[in-house]
Amino acid sequence: MLKWFRRKKDRPREEVSSPPSEPELPKTSPEEEKGLWQRFQAGLSKTRNRLKETLGELFEIDRLVDQAFLDELEEVLITADIGIETVTKLLEPSRRKLMLGEPLKVSELKRSLREEILKMLSLEAPPFPPEATPAVIFFIGVNGVGKTTTLAKVAWHLKGRGFSVLAVAADTFRAAAIEQLEAWGERVGFEVVKQAQGADPGAVVYQGLEAARARGVDVVLVDTAGRLHTKYNLMEELKKMVRVAGKVVPGAPHENILVLDATTGQNAVSQAKLFGQAVKLHSLIVTKMDGTAKGGIAVTVAHLFKLPIRFVGLGEKMEDLAPFEPKAFVDALLP
Repeated sequence: MLKWFRRKKDRPREEVSSPPSEPELPKTSPEEEKGLWQRFQAGLSKTRNRLKETLGELFEIDRLVDQAFLDELEEVLITADIGIETVTKLLEPSRRKLMLGEPLKVSELKRSLREEILKMLSLEAPPFPPEATPAVIFFIGVNGVGKTTTLAKVAWHLKGRGFSVLAVAADTFRAAAIEQLEAWGERVGFEVVKQAQGADPGAVVYQGLEAARARGVDVVLVDTAGRLHTKYNLMEELKKMVRVAGKVVPGAPHENILVLDATTGQNAVSQAKLFGQAVKLHSLIVTKMDGTAKGGIAVTVAHLFKLPIRFVGLGEKMEDLAPFEPKAFVDALLP
């Protein structure tokens, strides 16, 4: 579907065993790509409608733009949770034209705004999943962003593209976290490596990666405990899990995904900053985009931290965790 979202290469016939009966899995097709645009349209409807209400009068007539117009547009974009620094960057080309005394029409401004947002979101990213065996992916974030559910949906996408998946239940603190991951494993069809609640998360990661190597698993998804990004001890524990992973599988973790809840708005910026100080972040997943009128936070975080967005949560269904497509996002975001 996307250049970074690869399929598992076919194995020699003798190495492939008959797969167990599993839930229906996704397949790439022209219809699916068309459906991706439609899901972005539906999932970003609250943000788009809010922008449409506030931008409608501004963009209704193709007139010449002045400084007052840009100031009003700036306020509108900030209300969509596009941060001040990002808005300043978006409007920089238009302000420059005005400063030079060049005429600027509303239609030109709209085109420039779309181009600048698309540029911010179109970050180069390596193929997903990473090209390693096993590819080790950590899911990181604060409590309540939906890491466990998101991990399961990513597993569903990966299995649909031919990858074998193993999950590691390294969230040993939250009540019922292990049971939740096991329930998802039964539903989607992936195995879960676990220990008892309260166990050392580093030990669980070690056990899980050793199991993945022994079984020839393609991708390992590590469910980490939700932690307040301001808690020093918990961040140190996250660093320890990363170190353990690197000792078992050289180069691991191959991708650390920060999971952000779009409804938290600008708090997502501080989360990205502090988690990025603790461990290297490689990409983002933004959940609950359908539940907010401030979906511009995805633009802000991608711009400020230069992190590509892998998936966006646009609803409750498995397929509603959509592989991120910048143009589809911009088409759905701007009225």
